[in-house]
Amino acid sequence: MLDAALHALSMISEPHRLMFLSLGAFLGLILGILPGIGGVAGTAILIPFTFTMDPYTAFAFLLGLGSTTATGDPIPAVLFGMPGGAGSAATVLDGHPMAKRGEAGRALSACYMASLLGGVFGALLMAVSIPVLQPMVLAIGSPEMLALAVFGISMVAVLSGNTPLRGLAVGGLGLMLAMVGTDPQTGTARWTLDSLYLWEGLHLIPVVLGLFALPELCDLTITRTSIAAGAKVSVKGGMWEGAKDCFRHWWLVLRCSWIGAFFGAIPGIGGAIIDWLAYGHALRTERGAQQSFGTGDVRGVIASESANNAKEGGALVPTVAFGVPGSAGMAVLLGAFLVHGLVPGPDMLTKNLSITYSMVWSIALANIVGAGLCYLFSQQFALVATLRYTLILPSVLGIVYIGAFEVGRDWGDLFALLGFGALGWVMKQLKWPRPPLILGFVLGDMFERYLFISVERYGAEWLARPIVIALLALALFGLLRPLWQDVRAQGGVSGMLSNFGAPRLRPSQLFPAALIALFAFMLFESREWSYAARIVPQIVGSLALAFAALSLTNAALRRPAAPSAPGMAERAQAEVATKIHMDLVSDTAHLPRRTVLLRAGLFFGWFLAFMGSMAGIGLIPTVPIFVVAYMRLENREPWKLVMAQAIGLTLFIYVVFHRLLAVPWPETLLGTWFPALKFIPSL
Repeated sequence: MLDAALHALSMISEPHRLMFLSLGAFLGLILGILPGIGGVAGTAILIPFTFTMDPYTAFAFLLGLGSTTATGDPIPAVLFGMPGGAGSAATVLDGHPMAKRGEAGRALSACYMASLLGGVFGALLMAVSIPVLQPMVLAIGSPEMLALAVFGISMVAVLSGNTPLRGLAVGGLGLMLAMVGTDPQTGTARWTLDSLYLWEGLHLIPVVLGLFALPELCDLTITRTSIAAGAKVSVKGGMWEGAKDCFRHWWLVLRCSWIGAFFGAIPGIGGAIIDWLAYGHALRTERGAQQSFGTGDVRGVIASESANNAKEGGALVPTVAFGVPGSAGMAVLLGAFLVHGLVPGPDMLTKNLSITYSMVWSIALANIVGAGLCYLFSQQFALVATLRYTLILPSVLGIVYIGAFEVGRDWGDLFALLGFGALGWVMKQLKWPRPPLILGFVLGDMFERYLFISVERYGAEWLARPIVIALLALALFGLLRPLWQDVRAQGGVSGMLSNFGAPRLRPSQLFPAALIALFAFMLFESREWSYAARIVPQIVGSLALAFAALSLTNAALRRPAAPSAPGMAERAQAEVATKIHMDLVSDTAHLPRRTVLLRAGLFFGWFLAFMGSMAGIGLIPTVPIFVVAYMRLENREPWKLVMAQAIGLTLFIYVVFHRLLAVPWPETLLGTWFPALKFIPSL
């Protein structure tokens, strides 16, 4: 093994292979920065270019791209509050508040260094553990996968902060939304509303971008300032401080990297939940995390990003050893194995062992190159936080549209983006945590699928498997602990009941009431389905309905705490505002409610106008019109800036998405009425 590893290092170290690896790393960073695009599409596009390469060069090129996409993901997460990919959603919770405080440089540096250390750790773990992990991975069956899903769902309570009932209610909503579409067991159409788009279920990227990206852009429009308004941005000092943070919390980096690599090696887990698992672990184990996470604690950034990059090395283990892809990117990478005449399995651990170790070196070196490139351009990235909102929003919003549309390439993705954007903004304003919804949505399909397989194959015996017992015990503890802490904080059950009084109705209570109505409607719709199709939705829906009802009752009947000294009420209110949930806090509280609602309506009006123009004349012709209209009408920006941004963004979208990615744009009304105009891109 040592000889094979040294031979692989000598092969990868040749200049032309390092050149291709660096090129792949550079392309991966670009794809990571673009919200919603990801490295899967880039890997699929680049595979044909590797036909004439030897295996060492080909996998250096492809893994260079795949390994650094996660390094670029946190850049938009920190700067704009929108994850570049689903795997960096947890980074938003602490990275974006740091950028608002003027610490964008520190947050980005912590992301880069954590990604570097996590990626190298994942590669090293793969190098030493392939022979060891092989029997472990083979021992994991559907019952263990189900238990892992339940354990992941238990993180809903952890990510709910001081409001476990709210977190459990929206986590139940996420689980229910994951079941929208055709039931895989019976073929029953569940809550499809006679829409062909919903038959395949909701796509993750529009949901994530809607919940996290649009609310931040909306708040930026409402406040009409820069991201780091009023804060002094320290770039160079922040870079050094962020790097030191990672080494200061080296034990956290190591633990979360191990979590990322381990769960990445389990096929079916998916990268969208690994960062949440690491974030939840840090939230439980780090000192003072319950008070500081979600408000701009660098440890939250370190935890999610070290796990996010370490998962790539872990995902390569089942891909190489068994031919079972550990992630979507690895599934595409299997095509490269076939192209180069390689068969995943025992051969990759014997006669092709040097090629296997070349993949390890490629992942490690790509993370180093990717982090170096990020540090090189970090000053420019961090200064984006100081730009006016009219210089940022048109370009970012245009990329968000394409990121959401590119996944399913259907108009339904844009409507989902709009709907979840409005939902995310309302939840943020009312301080309902959004992370539990995402976690429930990601794990819902996995939970239901493995539940049916486990019951059908093992009956009730699956509950007696040792790993299942351990994971379910941890899940139960994770779900009950926040509820018990809430009860104790109120003086026990008797103290909690004594705090109830006459109902106090507020407009904010309309949201839990709407949730109750939605759950009731979904349960009513499921009554005529077959038993196999309705059993899980009805159990989840009933529990979610109960949690939403308890939350509404608690909000309506709970007496407000009386201040014991002057100024105590204000301090208590400020404490609740920062600790009430593990999510971003809105910056619009200083503005009158009427102003907030009018400007939010204007923002979503721009969104609808973009969609209407896209339906009429196509996306690419809409982009320059939208940029010019927004920048001139919102803030009377100089024509020189307006035209430069309009032309630059249009050319970028045309080259990257139309020419390279070949996105099939939807047919437009103008193209339907005048077929001769279809030579224009997107018409």
